[in-house]
Amino acid sequence: MIRFVSNLTGSSMLEIAVMSTVVPLLFVLRHSICSSYQTVTPTKKNDHDNAVLGSKKLGNYMVTLTVDFLFIVLPMLLIFTVLADWVYIFAIPMMVLVFSVVAAKRFDASNYSGGSLSLRTNVSSYRVLVMIITFLCILAVDFKIFPRRYAKTETYGTSLMDLGVGSFILANALVSRQARSVSSVNWKAAVQSTSPLLLLGFARLLTTRSVDYQVHAGEYGVHWNFFFTLAAVSILTSIINIPPQYSGIFGVAILIGFQYWLSHGLNVYLLSDERGTDILSKNKEGIFSILGYWGLYLVGVQLGYYLFFGNRPATALRTIKWARVRVSFISLVFWLVTVLLDRHVERVSRRMCNLAYVTLVLAENLQVLPIFFLF
Repeated sequence: MIRFVSNLTGSSMLEIAVMSTVVPLLFVLRHSICSSYQTVTPTKKNDHDNAVLGSKKLGNYMVTLTVDFLFIVLPMLLIFTVLADWVYIFAIPMMVLVFSVVAAKRFDASNYSGGSLSLRTNVSSYRVLVMIITFLCILAVDFKIFPRRYAKTETYGTSLMDLGVGSFILANALVSRQARSVSSVNWKAAVQSTSPLLLLGFARLLTTRSVDYQVHAGEYGVHWNFFFTLAAVSILTSIINIPPQYSGIFGVAILIGFQYWLSHGLNVYLLSDERGTDILSKNKEGIFSILGYWGLYLVGVQLGYYLFFGNRPATALRTIKWARVRVSFISLVFWLVTVLLDRHVERVSRRMCNLAYVTLVLAENLQVLPIFFLF
């Protein structure tokens, strides 16, 4: 079974970019075509009336849940599996349909009131998308119907699942306490807040070992996993408090220094199959990649502060239009940087979390965000 998750090289950056366009358009299409069902709040009339209103509220919730599944989850599952080879063909009519529906709804004043959803709501929708994609891919990757090019790569390359951990970290960074300029917690509180992640990490380690589930050691190491990486980044960020205005500069410095280290021999060590008996050697991929993910988190903090939470006049800078233009421009810059790094410095590698991987995560996620601003 280990061969099923080994020696994978991923897909192309173009396919990643197309997927990053099609999937969030499903959210826009669902919101544009299906009117939101208004929930009913119980009143103080009597128990009978409250029971009737409560049943209506439950009914509305179930209808909304069904619509979300049919318009979002089911199409995403099909795109990731049986329709994977049709993603390029599917993208163009999907874009035309969505933009036509959005334009028609905005033109029709009776159906479109002109009040776009708030930036906070749109960012929340983006974070939900990251969760849904992650869950679907984790569940589907063990089946042959899931294309191998979407599974995690062995050493270098780009794939859909490679973006998972980086997208999680960036999604958290954009709306983090640091990005919102909320006072940081001390190291004891930081350890306590990350204890659920540590527990999940140990639980995953024990369960995968007990059921003999195939886990490629080259992914994070022998014992390391996704939850330990999230916990380590959270603890580092809490202990080393950097103002959000300067966290991006500090993050870029970490990423450049880490990439210099990788280019001067560390990458050979991390990609080799040789492991010693010490804990560092057994988990070298997971432990050393923390530097890359920490740098990504710090860059995300400054982006979140600059785009959504900075002290700027709300009427001029925090509008949906402003956010859409700025985020799109930043995404384009990161795509260009990713191509240059991939060709002239070092190819994208999720296994090491090198600089090209970080810029790819930033480019892909910032490409997704402006599409939600079409709501």
